[in-house]
Amino acid sequence: MIIVDVEASGVDPNKNSLLSIGALDFDDPENQFYEECRIWDGAHVEKEALEVNGFTKEQIIDPNKKSDRELVEDFLVWAESCKERTFAGQNPSFDRDFIQQTAYRYHLNWSWALAHRTIDLHSIAYFKMLKDGKTPPSKNSHSALGLEEIIKMLGVKLKRGKHNALEDAKVEAECLYRLIHDKPLFKEFS
Repeated sequence: MIIVDVEASGVDPNKNSLLSIGALDFDDPENQFYEECRIWDGAHVEKEALEVNGFTKEQIIDPNKKSDRELVEDFLVWAESCKERTFAGQNPSFDRDFIQQTAYRYHLNWSWALAHRTIDLHSIAYFKMLKDGKTPPSKNSHSALGLEEIIKMLGVKLKRGKHNALEDAKVEAECLYRLIHDKPLFKEFS
């Protein structure tokens, strides 16, 4: 599996831009990827998204940064180093959709490299809670089991500030590993 997390200028992959991709190979967690890019010309930027990920307006238009196309091209090359290329993470369809839309925007052949299906940390943690006889948190009549709640549930020691794609991918890998193997993956989260 590839544990992947992206930061973006909003939540719509059709109108917002990638800002960074963080990923690691679950079979070889030291095999990691992290790069940032500038937004594509005309991309919408949501103030709330920048508040979450900590990027500034100046950073996301920096002409010295790679383009979003170059970022996805580099990511696809890195992904070739992973034996199993199914995306996993807290909300991997969100991450997949941003990478996929960027690939489509530039007519990059992405389908050879990555699986369409995803493995969702939320679902695994939700069913673990049910199996353990616990009631998953709910808000507005649907699941409120976010990454913060999963981190607490699994006893992952973490100081979080602004979101960072690689840090979040590592935390998500840690949580998945604990759910599967009942032990820590990275010493930094012990």
